[in-house]
Amino acid sequence: MVTENFFDVTPTCIAERPIVLPLPFTIHRMTKRRGEALPLHSHDEAQLTFAASGMVQVHTDDGVWLVPPQLAAWIPAGVSHRLDIMTDAELWMVHWQQSAIREWVPSAFPQRAFASRVTPLLRSLLDAAVAADPQSEKAALIVRLMLHELTAMQDAPTFLPLPKSPTGRRVAELALADHANLMDLGELASRAATSVRTASRLFPAETGMTLKAWRQRARIAWTMRRLAEGEPIARVADQAGFASTAAFSHAFRQVTALTPTAFLQDA
Repeated sequence: MVTENFFDVTPTCIAERPIVLPLPFTIHRMTKRRGEALPLHSHDEAQLTFAASGMVQVHTDDGVWLVPPQLAAWIPAGVSHRLDIMTDAELWMVHWQQSAIREWVPSAFPQRAFASRVTPLLRSLLDAAVAADPQSEKAALIVRLMLHELTAMQDAPTFLPLPKSPTGRRVAELALADHANLMDLGELASRAATSVRTASRLFPAETGMTLKAWRQRARIAWTMRRLAEGEPIARVADQAGFASTAAFSHAFRQVTALTPTAFLQDA
Protein backbone atom coordinates (compact mmCIF):
# COMPACT_ATOMS: atom_id res chain seq x y z
CA MET A 1 0.00 0.00 0.00
CA VAL A 2 1.34 3.41 -0.92
CA THR A 3 1.93 5.61 2.08
CA GLU A 4 2.31 9.36 2.21
CA ASN A 5 3.96 11.40 4.92
CA PHE A 6 3.71 15.17 5.05
CA PHE A 7 5.95 17.48 7.00
CA ASP A 8 4.78 21.06 7.30
CA VAL A 9 7.63 23.45 7.81
CA THR A 10 7.10 26.97 9.02
CA PRO A 11 9.61 29.74 8.24
CA THR A 12 10.67 32.75 10.21
CA CYS A 13 12.54 35.73 8.86
CA ILE A 14 16.28 35.87 9.24
CA ALA A 15 15.79 38.89 11.49
CA GLU A 16 14.78 38.02 15.04
CA ARG A 17 11.00 37.90 14.93
CA PRO A 18 8.48 35.70 16.70
CA ILE A 19 6.96 32.85 14.70
CA VAL A 20 3.66 33.88 13.17
CA LEU A 21 1.07 31.39 11.95
CA PRO A 22 0.07 30.46 9.30
CA LEU A 23 3.55 30.07 7.81
CA PRO A 24 4.42 30.65 4.14
CA PHE A 25 5.90 27.31 3.06
CA THR A 26 5.51 23.59 3.51
CA ILE A 27 7.62 20.52 2.84
CA HIS A 28 6.02 17.29 1.68
CA ARG A 29 7.61 13.85 1.63
CA MET A 30 5.80 10.99 -0.07
CA THR A 31 6.24 7.70 -1.87
CA LYS A 32 4.63 6.95 -5.23
CA ARG A 33 4.43 3.80 -7.32
CA ARG A 34 5.39 3.46 -10.95
CA GLY A 35 2.50 4.34 -13.25
CA GLU A 36 0.83 6.73 -10.82
CA ALA A 37 0.29 10.35 -11.83
CA LEU A 38 -0.64 13.68 -10.36
CA PRO A 39 -3.10 14.96 -12.98
CA LEU A 40 -2.90 18.37 -14.63
CA HIS A 41 -3.36 21.03 -11.98
CA SER A 42 -2.00 24.34 -10.72
CA HIS A 43 -1.74 25.95 -7.30
CA ASP A 44 -1.07 29.30 -5.71
CA GLU A 45 2.33 28.22 -4.38
CA ALA A 46 5.60 27.80 -6.24
CA GLN A 47 6.83 24.22 -6.12
CA LEU A 48 10.19 22.44 -6.15
CA THR A 49 10.02 18.71 -6.91
CA PHE A 50 12.93 16.40 -6.11
CA ALA A 51 12.98 12.62 -6.49
CA ALA A 52 15.19 11.34 -3.69
CA SER A 53 14.89 7.99 -5.44
CA GLY A 54 13.28 6.93 -8.69
CA MET A 55 12.31 9.12 -11.60
CA VAL A 56 9.40 11.37 -12.53
CA GLN A 57 8.37 13.34 -15.59
CA VAL A 58 6.93 16.85 -15.35
CA HIS A 59 4.72 18.27 -18.10
CA THR A 60 3.81 21.91 -18.68
CA ASP A 61 2.57 23.78 -21.74
CA ASP A 62 6.19 24.72 -22.48
CA GLY A 63 7.58 21.21 -22.55
CA VAL A 64 8.50 18.04 -20.72
CA TRP A 65 11.18 17.53 -18.07
CA LEU A 66 12.50 14.09 -17.22
CA VAL A 67 13.58 14.39 -13.58
CA PRO A 68 15.95 11.72 -12.19
CA PRO A 69 17.61 12.19 -8.77
CA GLN A 70 20.34 14.37 -10.30
CA LEU A 71 17.75 17.06 -11.06
CA ALA A 72 15.02 19.10 -9.37
CA ALA A 73 12.09 20.75 -11.13
CA TRP A 74 10.76 24.23 -10.34
CA ILE A 75 7.16 25.17 -11.16
CA PRO A 76 6.10 28.80 -10.58
CA ALA A 77 2.80 29.59 -8.91
CA GLY A 78 -0.17 29.36 -11.25
CA VAL A 79 1.55 27.20 -13.91
CA SER A 80 -0.47 24.15 -14.91
CA HIS A 81 1.56 20.95 -14.70
CA ARG A 82 1.24 17.18 -14.57
CA LEU A 83 3.53 14.70 -12.85
CA ASP A 84 3.99 11.16 -14.17
CA ILE A 85 5.74 8.60 -11.95
CA MET A 86 8.15 6.69 -14.22
CA THR A 87 9.50 4.34 -11.51
CA ASP A 88 8.78 3.75 -7.83
CA ALA A 89 9.88 7.05 -6.29
CA GLU A 90 10.29 8.91 -3.05
CA LEU A 91 9.36 12.54 -3.69
CA TRP A 92 10.32 15.60 -1.68
CA MET A 93 8.38 18.75 -2.53
CA VAL A 94 8.75 22.25 -1.17
CA HIS A 95 5.93 24.77 -1.65
CA TRP A 96 6.49 28.50 -1.17
CA GLN A 97 3.50 30.82 -0.84
CA GLN A 98 3.59 33.99 -2.92
CA SER A 99 4.39 36.10 0.14
CA ALA A 100 7.58 34.08 0.70
CA ILE A 101 8.49 34.31 -2.98
CA ARG A 102 8.11 38.09 -2.96
CA GLU A 103 10.24 38.48 0.15
CA TRP A 104 12.87 35.79 -0.31
CA VAL A 105 13.49 35.22 -4.01
CA PRO A 106 16.64 36.94 -5.36
CA SER A 107 16.13 39.42 -8.19
CA ALA A 108 17.93 37.13 -10.67
CA PHE A 109 15.60 34.17 -10.04
CA PRO A 110 14.13 32.76 -13.29
CA GLN A 111 10.48 33.63 -13.87
CA ARG A 112 9.61 30.33 -15.55
CA ALA A 113 9.51 26.60 -15.01
CA PHE A 114 12.84 24.83 -15.19
CA ALA A 115 14.74 21.74 -14.08
CA SER A 116 18.19 22.22 -12.65
CA ARG A 117 21.03 19.97 -11.64
CA VAL A 118 21.04 19.27 -7.90
CA THR A 119 24.29 20.76 -6.67
CA PRO A 120 25.97 19.26 -3.60
CA LEU A 121 24.77 22.26 -1.58
CA LEU A 122 21.17 21.94 -2.78
CA ARG A 123 21.17 18.22 -1.97
CA SER A 124 22.48 18.96 1.52
CA LEU A 125 19.78 21.59 2.01
CA LEU A 126 17.07 19.16 0.91
CA ASP A 127 18.40 16.49 3.27
CA ALA A 128 18.50 18.97 6.13
CA ALA A 129 15.01 20.34 5.39
CA VAL A 130 13.23 16.99 5.66
CA ALA A 131 15.18 16.16 8.83
CA ALA A 132 14.75 19.53 10.57
CA ASP A 133 12.25 20.41 13.27
CA PRO A 134 9.35 21.86 11.25
CA GLN A 135 8.93 24.73 13.72
CA SER A 136 12.59 25.68 13.94
CA GLU A 137 14.33 28.77 12.63
CA LYS A 138 16.89 26.40 11.12
CA ALA A 139 14.23 24.93 8.84
CA ALA A 140 13.20 28.40 7.72
CA LEU A 141 16.76 29.41 6.90
CA ILE A 142 17.34 26.18 4.97
CA VAL A 143 14.31 26.70 2.75
CA ARG A 144 15.19 30.34 2.12
CA LEU A 145 18.75 29.40 1.13
CA MET A 146 17.38 26.88 -1.38
CA LEU A 147 16.01 29.79 -3.42
CA HIS A 148 19.43 31.39 -3.60
CA GLU A 149 21.03 28.14 -4.72
CA LEU A 150 18.36 27.68 -7.41
CA THR A 151 19.08 31.16 -8.77
CA ALA A 152 22.34 29.82 -10.19
CA MET A 153 20.54 27.00 -11.98
CA GLN A 154 21.49 25.67 -15.39
CA ASP A 155 18.81 24.26 -17.65
CA ALA A 156 18.84 20.49 -17.50
CA PRO A 157 19.65 18.53 -20.66
CA THR A 158 16.54 16.38 -20.15
CA PHE A 159 14.17 19.30 -20.88
CA LEU A 160 12.32 18.82 -24.14
CA PRO A 161 10.70 22.11 -25.19
CA LEU A 162 7.51 21.68 -27.19
CA PRO A 163 6.60 23.70 -30.29
CA LYS A 164 3.61 26.02 -29.99
CA SER A 165 2.16 25.88 -33.49
CA PRO A 166 -0.17 23.06 -34.62
CA THR A 167 2.29 22.10 -37.36
CA GLY A 168 5.19 21.99 -34.92
CA ARG A 169 3.15 19.90 -32.49
CA ARG A 170 2.29 17.39 -35.24
CA VAL A 171 5.96 17.01 -36.13
CA ALA A 172 6.90 16.65 -32.46
CA GLU A 173 4.29 13.98 -31.77
CA LEU A 174 5.44 11.92 -34.75
CA ALA A 175 9.10 12.32 -33.77
CA LEU A 176 8.40 11.29 -30.17
CA ALA A 177 6.74 8.09 -31.39
CA ASP A 178 9.75 7.36 -33.62
CA HIS A 179 12.22 6.70 -30.79
CA ALA A 180 14.38 4.52 -33.05
CA ASN A 181 14.79 7.44 -35.47
CA LEU A 182 13.60 5.36 -38.41
CA MET A 183 11.94 8.20 -40.34
CA ASP A 184 14.10 10.63 -42.27
CA LEU A 185 13.14 14.32 -42.27
CA GLY A 186 11.25 14.00 -45.54
CA GLU A 187 8.96 11.24 -44.27
CA LEU A 188 8.51 12.97 -40.92
CA ALA A 189 7.48 16.24 -42.59
CA SER A 190 5.21 14.48 -45.09
CA ARG A 191 3.33 12.61 -42.34
CA ALA A 192 2.90 15.90 -40.48
CA ALA A 193 1.44 17.50 -43.63
CA THR A 194 4.24 20.01 -43.95
CA SER A 195 7.61 20.42 -45.66
CA VAL A 196 11.15 19.81 -44.45
CA ARG A 197 11.86 23.49 -44.94
CA THR A 198 8.91 24.56 -42.78
CA ALA A 199 9.65 22.03 -40.05
CA SER A 200 13.32 23.03 -40.01
CA ARG A 201 12.33 26.68 -39.65
CA LEU A 202 9.71 26.11 -36.94
CA PHE A 203 11.81 24.19 -34.44
CA PRO A 204 14.56 26.77 -33.85
CA ALA A 205 11.94 29.53 -33.70
CA GLU A 206 9.62 27.69 -31.30
CA THR A 207 11.95 25.50 -29.22
CA GLY A 208 15.38 27.12 -29.54
CA MET A 209 16.75 23.86 -30.98
CA THR A 210 17.23 22.57 -34.50
CA LEU A 211 14.89 19.75 -35.45
CA LYS A 212 17.86 17.36 -35.61
CA ALA A 213 19.05 18.30 -32.11
CA TRP A 214 15.48 18.14 -30.77
CA ARG A 215 14.97 14.64 -32.15
CA GLN A 216 18.24 13.47 -30.61
CA ARG A 217 17.29 14.86 -27.20
CA ALA A 218 13.86 13.24 -27.44
CA ARG A 219 15.52 9.96 -28.35
CA ILE A 220 17.91 10.11 -25.40
CA ALA A 221 15.08 11.08 -23.03
CA TRP A 222 13.25 7.94 -24.16
CA THR A 223 16.32 5.81 -23.40
CA MET A 224 16.64 7.37 -19.95
CA ARG A 225 13.13 6.23 -19.10
CA ARG A 226 13.90 2.70 -20.31
CA LEU A 227 17.16 2.55 -18.36
CA ALA A 228 15.39 3.75 -15.20
CA GLU A 229 12.86 0.94 -15.67
CA GLY A 230 15.67 -1.62 -15.50
CA GLU A 231 16.29 -2.38 -19.17
CA PRO A 232 19.92 -3.40 -19.94
CA ILE A 233 22.02 -0.76 -21.69
CA ALA A 234 22.67 -2.92 -24.76
CA ARG A 235 18.96 -3.64 -25.25
CA VAL A 236 18.01 0.03 -24.87
CA ALA A 237 20.70 1.00 -27.39
CA ASP A 238 19.28 -1.50 -29.89
CA GLN A 239 15.66 -0.45 -29.29
CA ALA A 240 16.63 3.20 -29.84
CA GLY A 241 18.21 2.35 -33.18
CA PHE A 242 21.87 2.91 -32.33
CA ALA A 243 24.41 0.90 -34.31
CA SER A 244 26.28 -0.14 -31.17
CA THR A 245 26.42 0.33 -27.43
CA ALA A 246 29.44 2.56 -27.93
CA ALA A 247 27.52 4.80 -30.34
CA PHE A 248 24.67 5.01 -27.85
CA SER A 249 27.02 5.87 -25.00
CA HIS A 250 28.59 8.65 -27.07
CA ALA A 251 25.20 10.16 -28.00
CA PHE A 252 23.93 9.81 -24.43
CA ARG A 253 26.96 11.65 -23.09
CA GLN A 254 26.61 14.44 -25.67
CA VAL A 255 23.10 15.17 -24.40
CA THR A 256 23.40 14.50 -20.66
CA ALA A 257 27.15 14.89 -19.92
CA LEU A 258 26.93 11.40 -18.36
CA THR A 259 27.49 7.90 -19.68
CA PRO A 260 24.54 5.50 -19.37
CA THR A 261 26.45 3.63 -16.65
CA ALA A 262 27.07 6.83 -14.66
CA PHE A 263 23.42 7.80 -15.07
CA LEU A 264 22.29 4.48 -13.61
CA GLN A 265 24.71 4.79 -10.69
CA ASP A 266 23.21 8.19 -9.78
CA ALA A 267 19.58 7.20 -10.37
